[in-house]
Amino acid sequence: MGLVSAKQMMKKAFKEKWAVPHINTNNLEWSRAILESAQELNSPIIIATSEGAIRYMGGMKTVVGIVKGLIEELNITVPVALHLDHGTFEGAKKAIKEGYTSIMYDGSHEIFEKNLQNSKKIIELAKEKKQSIEVEIGTIGGEEDGMIGNGDLADLKEISKMSKLGPDMIAAGIGNFHGPYPKDWKTLSFKTLENLKKVTGRAIVLHGGSGIPKEQIEKAISMGVSKINVNTDLQQANAKAIKKFVISGKIDKDKNFDPRKLYADGFQALKEVVKYKIRQFGSENKA
Repeated sequence: MGLVSAKQMMKKAFKEKWAVPHINTNNLEWSRAILESAQELNSPIIIATSEGAIRYMGGMKTVVGIVKGLIEELNITVPVALHLDHGTFEGAKKAIKEGYTSIMYDGSHEIFEKNLQNSKKIIELAKEKKQSIEVEIGTIGGEEDGMIGNGDLADLKEISKMSKLGPDMIAAGIGNFHGPYPKDWKTLSFKTLENLKKVTGRAIVLHGGSGIPKEQIEKAISMGVSKINVNTDLQQANAKAIKKFVISGKIDKDKNFDPRKLYADGFQALKEVVKYKIRQFGSENKA
């Protein structure tokens, strides 16, 4: 199976009350770990890149080539969507052109009318190519590719207007954060989430899925969250595994300077996290 839109997997998840794992990738090893884990647990998966990761990986054509190539060579049969995460207006237009199958336009840092106007254009362009589309209202807290958000709660009137444009997914600020959560952080705003579901009647995306307690994840899914984004948990697990390998002195033995050996423990750590998230979000055997 080649790349697909996220539209159908999102509809199924929303209806059946589970969430599609959205896992950010940063290179070849990450992409392979994500795809193999999804295949082994028979889970649909959204593999995503921020624009910063795209630059790091060599450009959109490179990313599309890596993911498509791995799907073919590894015989991946579960549904896989390649998603642009927090795309700028120009970045979203380019991703539509270059072969991404799911697009997020993030205009949350613009004034609302500008966000609405740009979202409308991106939705129209994406739907022409049958790509799924995600938009955002209310900034997510923390830092993403140098963009700082305050963690604002989404405005329901703005959500209602945006929802009428027909996006497949809406990301909204409900007290969630990118990156490690602040030490004094306590909970998501479930009241905001409840109102969002009433206003939109469609899949809600939870950004900042790393570090949220299990019981809050489960409650959010039961209330309409159908896609959960994860990046930091993988970064931390990968770094911890490689650090342990180096500090233990294994790097100086035999030919362990070979990147295939140096990165091996980090690769396995990535797979463990992805599989944990698949099971936690309820998407195992949902392909």
